[in-house]
Amino acid sequence: MDAHDTGSDARREPDGPDRSAGPSAPGAGPSDGPPRTGVAALSPRYQAGAVLALAVVAAAVCAHIGLTFLHVAPANTLSKKHGSVVDAWIYPEFEQNWKLFAPNPLQQNISVQVRAEVATADGGIRTTGWYDLSAEDGRAIDGNPLPSHTQQNELRRAFDFYVATHDSDNRPVGLRGTLSESYLRRVAVLRLDRNDAAGPGGAVRRVQYRSRTTDVPPPDWSGEKVSDRPVYRELPWWRVPAGEAEGGLA
Repeated sequence: MDAHDTGSDARREPDGPDRSAGPSAPGAGPSDGPPRTGVAALSPRYQAGAVLALAVVAAAVCAHIGLTFLHVAPANTLSKKHGSVVDAWIYPEFEQNWKLFAPNPLQQNISVQVRAEVATADGGIRTTGWYDLSAEDGRAIDGNPLPSHTQQNELRRAFDFYVATHDSDNRPVGLRGTLSESYLRRVAVLRLDRNDAAGPGGAVRRVQYRSRTTDVPPPDWSGEKVSDRPVYRELPWWRVPAGEAEGGLA
C-alpha cells in the first residue's frame, strides 16, 4: 500500500509547480506585461520633449482657429480691439469669403493671364506672350481626385485680393493695396519660372496681369440673352526686384 501511494505521488508531482526551484528572479516571468511602445518607450527626457512639441502644435492650432473665427464672425468687441492682429495673421494666405452662399453667386468666368518682359542672355529685351494661368490650374485639377489647395485657390484668391483693394483705375485703396500687389507679383514670378518664360540665361524684369471675363451662358430654356464677347482688364506693369527675378522671395 505504501509503495502504491509513493508511486502515485511520483506520477502526480510533475503536474504541480516545482517548489524546489525557489522564488522567480526579479524582472522575469509573465508579470512584466507586454513591452512598452510609442511615447511610453521613450526616456523621460524625450517624453517631456514630445509633450512640449504637442503642446506647441495644439496652441498654434487653437490660435489659428480663434483668429479665423474672429475674421469671419460679425464685428464684436474682440475683433475691433485686436483687428490689426487678426488682419496680420489672416491676410493674404488665410482670407475667407462666402461667395458660394451669396444671394447672387458669380455668373462670370474670369481667366487670369500674365506676361513678362525678359532680359535675355545676350543683353536684349523681349516680351513674352500671355500665359493663361487659370487654364493651367484647370488642367492640373481636371481628373485629379485630390487637387491641392494651391491649385484650386492660390491664383484666384490672390487676384480677388487685388481687385478688392484697388479701384477701377488700378489705384490702391488703403494699406493692403500694396500688399496685394506684392503677393500677386510673386505668384506671377513663380508661375513664369515654372513655365521657363525667361529661357536659358534670361531673367524676368517686369510682369503684367490681365483678366478675361466672359458671361456664363444661360440655359436654353431661360430665354435670357447675354453677350459672348470677352471683357479684358489690364493691370499696370510691375518691376520685379532682383531677388524675386532669381527665384527668391526678397
